[in-house]
Amino acid sequence: MEISTFDDVGEAIREGRALRPANAYRIQFALENIDFRPLAVADPIPLGRQILEAAGLEPERGYSLFAIVENGDFEDVRLDEPFDLRGAGAERFVAFLTDRDFKFEVNSREERWGKPAISGQVLAALAMPGPDEAVFLEVRGGTDVLVESTMLIDLGTPGVERFFTASLPPVEIEIVVNTRPRLVRGPTMTFEQIVDLAFPGPHAPNVVFSMTYRKAASVPHAGELGAHGVVTIKQGTIFNVTRTVQS
Repeated sequence: MEISTFDDVGEAIREGRALRPANAYRIQFALENIDFRPLAVADPIPLGRQILEAAGLEPERGYSLFAIVENGDFEDVRLDEPFDLRGAGAERFVAFLTDRDFKFEVNSREERWGKPAISGQVLAALAMPGPDEAVFLEVRGGTDVLVESTMLIDLGTPGVERFFTASLPPVEIEIVVNTRPRLVRGPTMTFEQIVDLAFPGPHAPNVVFSMTYRKAASVPHAGELGAHGVVTIKQGTIFNVTRTVQS
């Protein structure tokens, strides 16, 4: 089929728009792994078998097909039921033969999974990390990988993947205090900590500070911060601190 116009499902999702009328719609497809490749389908509401056929596969061989939605969950795409690309929030699809289980370990406990990939969200549900913990993928002889909730881990590689919970690593965040960039440890900062960055050293009893902020991670994202107040920061949070000497 000659394709004169197409729309990209992933671009539509990221731009928050509806799919445009087109001759074909581009999705991302993987077989038995998470090595995704572009794939064009002619219908914005294809059957599962149409997606498999577009990938050059024979649906009758016993393939299972899944759509991976934005939070990393796998949604079953049935062969003879339509899947609406226009509102599902899914651009990635993965197929695999149904006669295989994938083994991995979570905190030294063996688990089995019926798909070639697993999301960080599922791993967190299995590992149940504490409030200051995260899930990590063990890398022997290298640096262990922090598993984000939307990350996909390929379970089809040789060997057994091992996951474990551990304390979140400290993260340095660049903020701006009185026009000067500062690297700090987040995710929160107090009024007093920001004052020390703006005006380091001891202060006379009659010195009073006032502070405004914007582009913060906490809600509201902008406003005034008073003594003993706390704000959740992110990259680029801006603080303006003024000093007044009372008579």
